[in-house]
Amino acid sequence: MQLSRFLARRMGNGNSSEHRMSRPAVRISVAGVAIGLATMIVSVSVAMGFKHTIRDKVAGFAAHIQVGDFMALQTGEPYPIQLNDSMMTVLRSVKGVEHVQRFATVEGLLKTDNDFLGVQFKGMAEEFDTAFIADNLVEGRLPRFSAEKSSQEALLSRWMAGKLNIKTGDRIFAYFINSAGVRPRRFTITGLYETHLSQYDEMVCLTDLHTVQQLHGWQPDQASGAELKVNNFTEVDAAAAELIARVNRTTDGYGEVYTSRTIRELSPQIFYWLDLLDMNIWIVLLIMLLVASVTMISALLIIILERTSMIGTLKALGMRNSTLRHTFIRLSEQLVGRGMIIGNLVALALIGAQKWLGLIRLDPEVYYVSIMPVEINVLHIVLLNILTFVVCLLVLILPSYFIACIHPAESMKVE
Repeated sequence: MQLSRFLARRMGNGNSSEHRMSRPAVRISVAGVAIGLATMIVSVSVAMGFKHTIRDKVAGFAAHIQVGDFMALQTGEPYPIQLNDSMMTVLRSVKGVEHVQRFATVEGLLKTDNDFLGVQFKGMAEEFDTAFIADNLVEGRLPRFSAEKSSQEALLSRWMAGKLNIKTGDRIFAYFINSAGVRPRRFTITGLYETHLSQYDEMVCLTDLHTVQQLHGWQPDQASGAELKVNNFTEVDAAAAELIARVNRTTDGYGEVYTSRTIRELSPQIFYWLDLLDMNIWIVLLIMLLVASVTMISALLIIILERTSMIGTLKALGMRNSTLRHTFIRLSEQLVGRGMIIGNLVALALIGAQKWLGLIRLDPEVYYVSIMPVEINVLHIVLLNILTFVVCLLVLILPSYFIACIHPAESMKVE
């Protein structure tokens, strides 16, 4: 065992009363490292939980990429595109794409005896991936989605049902206005959903694709667009680039021009808000690292000052300054290690309690979720531990040179 390691272990485990003054500083330094690391782990866990939860909610409604008509994007008018078997095959062949589904939208008016509400009906076909909407279903069942026949069924949000004072099982009239005049339809409400995303909960009703096609007077192979879901969110840009090269600006059998938009382009405000979380996390990391570093520097200087006599004696016996510095650096490693162990335990306990007990609740009107989401990512935790350990030791290198200023003859007079 190296001499510096032996001395550091003895000082770290010493219980004599002669160094009682340094104990509060040591405890504060350990607590500073623990609090700093725990705060960083919890902050990153919450930020990642928010980003992924809200991102998945937006993707559940709008998918990762939408392929639609160029004129519809420019004017907002409901221009259709042709989505026959050959085009669907092309879209499914895009690298990274996991699922492709057709959709069509039409603006309508829900009317009861006492109230009315403007909404957007979104028609889906048989291939609709219902996993997301089923997870957010709060009452009833999903409608029968089809491109072959109309079910006259609709899925409304809980917010809409409350606004119109209706419930699951009720039948409601919807009115659609186009160049042919007013076209009424009567839908049976099969269920209610709630995502806490106001731009969808206050607007979107789900029904079958065939009904919306009939309301527009479109052909069976026409739709508002196709929604593409990729295997991993990191593949969105690559898939979008391939679509631009292979599909965008090409013309369908009816003369319409294809174009595409990513999820970030479809919901820019939400993603700008999520990007701000990254800046906040970096600020928290910087502050917590600063707190941990300052407390460790203070503790090391106090320990060195209280060990002045020991340092002078060891120097008189021939020990080099570098060996003494290594001794106190190793002692600091022990303190940082203790703080990191405590910080990890505290952070994991807090994250686990929130994940499985949902202790902290939020206003869904503001944060889009009712329970604060957290995410346990082992890689992030390991990287934060490494970062904390390295930074704390690096900032202690300069204070350790204070040992060179201690002269044996003068230090022995301290006692």
